[in-house]
Amino acid sequence: MKLRSLIGKGIIALSALNVATACSDMVDYEFSNYHCNLTIDNNVHLDATLASSMNHLSPGVFTTIKPDNKDGVYYFYFQNNQGLVSEKRFNAIDERLQSHLRIGMNKGLIVGFGNLDAPARFYAYDLQCPNCFDINSLPFRSFELTISGTGFAACKTCQRTYNLNTGGNIVSGDRGKTLTRYRANTAGPNGMLSVR
Repeated sequence: MKLRSLIGKGIIALSALNVATACSDMVDYEFSNYHCNLTIDNNVHLDATLASSMNHLSPGVFTTIKPDNKDGVYYFYFQNNQGLVSEKRFNAIDERLQSHLRIGMNKGLIVGFGNLDAPARFYAYDLQCPNCFDINSLPFRSFELTISGTGFAACKTCQRTYNLNTGGNIVSGDRGKTLTRYRANTAGPNGMLSVR
C-alpha cells in the first residue's frame, strides 16, 4: 500500500514538473503574438526584388514589403538591401484577400534568409523598432527601421542596430527587445511567400 502511494506521489510530482517546464518554454516563445497575415504568390507577380530575398542561395539579401495605395489602386512596394526597388499591382487574389491583409504592426515587413546559419534560415521581421514603437500609444507614431546592405536594421530614434542574419538581436545601442519576428515560409524565389 505504501509503495503504491509513493509511486502515485512520484507520478504527480513528475507531471507537475513537466507542466512547469512546458509553461516556461511558452514564455520564451520566439515569434510575435501579433496577428500578421500576408500571402504573396510570386509565381504570379514575378517580382525580382522579392525573389532576391526568397532565394536560399542568396542569404543576407533582405527585402522590405509595404502596401501602397495610389488613387484607390493597391500595390506591393518592395525594396531590398542591395538597391533593387519595385512595385507590383495587387492582382484579383490580392484584392480579394485585402480585407484580411495585415503587413506588420504598421504596414511593413522585412523578409530574407540569414547568412550565418547552415542551412540558411528564412526570417520575417516587423519593420517597426520594437523598443520605440507601441501599437497601443496615442498618438500613433511610426518608428520604421532602415536596412543596410550588410544585413543590419537601424532605428534613428533610439540608435539601436539589429542583426537581421541572426534573428534580430541587438548588436549596438542600449539593451532591449530583439526584433519582432513572425512565422514565415517561402517556396523559393518564384513561389509562395506566407507570413503569419
